[in-house]
This record gives sequence, structure tokens and C-alpha cells, in this order.
Amino acid sequence: MVLAASSVMLAQPVLAADYTITGSSNTYLRMTRTISKDDLYPLYEYLRFSVSTAEKDGSSVSLHLGAWGRLDLVDKSSDHYTDGDLQYGFLSYQGAKNNLVVNVGRQFVTEGVAAERIDGLYARSDFAAGFTAAAFVGQPVVTDPSYKGGDYIYGGRVAQGKAGLYTIGVSALRNESDVARDREEEGVDVWLHPVKQVDLTGRSSYNSITSGWMEHAYTLSVAPIDQVTLSADFSRINYSDYFYNVTTTAFALKNNGGALDPNEELTTYGASAAWTPKKDLTVAAEYKKYDYEIQGSGDYVGGKVAWTAPGALSLGGSVHRMIGDSERLRYYDYRLYALKKVGHAELGLDFYNVIFDRPIDGVKSSFALTGIAGYEVTEKLKVGGDVEYSQSPDFDREWRALVKVAYAFDMKTGEKGGKSEK
Repeated sequence: MVLAASSVMLAQPVLAADYTITGSSNTYLRMTRTISKDDLYPLYEYLRFSVSTAEKDGSSVSLHLGAWGRLDLVDKSSDHYTDGDLQYGFLSYQGAKNNLVVNVGRQFVTEGVAAERIDGLYARSDFAAGFTAAAFVGQPVVTDPSYKGGDYIYGGRVAQGKAGLYTIGVSALRNESDVARDREEEGVDVWLHPVKQVDLTGRSSYNSITSGWMEHAYTLSVAPIDQVTLSADFSRINYSDYFYNVTTTAFALKNNGGALDPNEELTTYGASAAWTPKKDLTVAAEYKKYDYEIQGSGDYVGGKVAWTAPGALSLGGSVHRMIGDSERLRYYDYRLYALKKVGHAELGLDFYNVIFDRPIDGVKSSFALTGIAGYEVTEKLKVGGDVEYSQSPDFDREWRALVKVAYAFDMKTGEKGGKSEK
């Protein structure tokens, strides 16, 4: 087995102001064999780096950078055996009052209907009477060269609420090019917390181009007593509206060269109950209904138990029954796991088993057995990995392995240029 190494070199100039520098390096070496018997050993590196300075008035300015790279160590038959991308890189100003934030650069924006990576400008602030407003404008970041993300994207969200009680938001997004309307979406989101024991969150989004509702998703949680939590959820997705214009083949509709049926609609609803008779023990029961307009429906019901001794041992298990319209959706599934910490080391075992009502491609039982190991070399340096052996209708026997190395650092400089590293 090849061990992936990771290192970060940090230059330490003499800084006159009060700076905080943080960063991390995460290296992953994956080892697997494809269904066509090809061995793949991709090596991934994720780097994150931030520098921030605090002003005397309480405001701050910071720089955030994050990037990843990939190198295929064995299979180099493709022209794309190396890859990489700048995940984010932006300057941020945080004001001393009203939660003012202004970001400039490549960033991930989450505001109502928007969950986008853009190259542009983002700003938000609080106002009087519980109002909050946010806006963004820029160019969408598209990583798949086969898809176009539009020339520019803009939108925002306005919300009103009372701390600890409720928030109601309205948002909109426009993604356009010189010749087409790529996306036009509006949405509303709510959070209600009328009493300590009740919590309701939800959102609804609308596609103005197709004139249809993309999604409704709502979750209610009730805790009648401290040891018991009850929850219920509902969601509905219309494929032709929700996946109208995507930037990856994984979610493309058939009329756009993908595999998803534009006439499909998915409705799910369910309920669960969790009981904590003791601090370290949780017992739960759950039910979920999946109702596809075309593929049919399925009922998923079962329960699970988890026990945790702080800092020492975690044990758990679950059993569920799926009853669906197709043979692949008629099965029992079981899971058992154990995680033990010994000093600076951590060892674990996870077993997942699916037993079909009828054999799928001659396979009656599908399973995956995973062994996990990790070691904390120092407070900043951690190494670990896992090995998985599995069998399924798609694979007779399959091995997968992952080696990971994580290193984190942080440093502060004092007002007179002194340095202190943690």
C-alpha cells in the first residue's frame, strides 16, 4: 500500500499589525478497481489558507484561499490524469455593526434559492425592525467544459424575523447570457420556533421559465419531554422544473442528453421518534415513504440504537425494511458498527448488509465490510485510512482503500510584530 504524504511550508514575515493565519492540508490516496478490472490510484490534495486582521473598531479584513489537485498514479491512459481547481479565493470585510459582510472573488453563496459558486461580489447586512438583506452578482463557475453556466448571475434575499422566534425570507436568482434565459428562480424559506419544544423549517422554490414549482421541503421537530424527540418531514420535487438547466451530466434530463425523465415527480414524507433513556444511549424508530410518479413507490421502515462512552467506545446498529414496486426496492438492510479510541489511536469496524427478497443478477445478499484506523501524531497532524471489501449485484468482489493525512496550523502575530504559533 502506498502512503500519501502531506506537508505545508509557511513563510513567517515580520508583520506590523495583529494578524491571524490559519490553514490546512488534506491528502487522500484512493485505491480501487473498476468493473472493467482497471486499477485506479488517484492522489488528491486539498489546501486551505486564511489570513485575517482585526481592527480596533471591531471590524476585520480577511483573505481566504482553497484549492484542490488530482494525480492518477497508475492509469495515465487518459489525457486527463491530472486535474485541479481553485475552489474559492476571496477577500472579505466584516463590519463592526449590523453583521455587515462584503466578499469579493470566487466564493460559495447560499441565500435562499441560491446555492452557487460565483466569481463576483456578495454583500449582506442587518437593518432595523428585524430585516436582513443580501445580494450577489458575478459569473457562475462551471467545472464541466461540456456545459455553459451563463454569462452572469445575480440575485439576493430579504428576510424579516425575531431572534429565537421566527425568520421568513424571500429570495430570487437570475442566470442569463446574451442569447438566453438560463435560470429564473424565486423562493420563500421559513423558520418557526414558537416555543422551546417546537421547531419548523422549510422552503419552496419556483421556476419562472417553466412556470412550475421546483421543490417543497419542510421538517417539523417536537420535543414533548427532554428524553423524546418527534419529527416529521415532507418534500416534493418536479424533475422538469428542478433540473431544468443544470451544469453536470449527473442531473441532466433526457431531452438534454442526460438520464433523468423530465416527467418524473418525487414525493417523500416520513416520521421518526428518538428516545434517550440515558445520556449515552439513543433508541430511534423511523418511517419514510418514497412515491415516484413513474418508477413507483416504496416504504422504508426500521429502527436503530446507538451507545457512546465519551472518549472511549461507540457502538451502534440498525435494521430496516424496504418494500417497493421493483425487485431492487424489496429488501432488508442491517448495519453494525464499533469505534474504539485507545490513547492517540482510533480503530473501527463497520458492516452493512442488504438481503433482497429475490436475487438481483444472481446475488441474494449484498454487503460491505469496512475497517477504519487513525492516529493523532500531534495535535495538528493526523493520519489514517480505511479498507472496504464488498459484494453487490454490480461487483462480485470489490476492494477499496483510502489513506489520508491531515495537517492544520494557526499562527498569530502581535501588534509589535511578534509571532506565536499554535
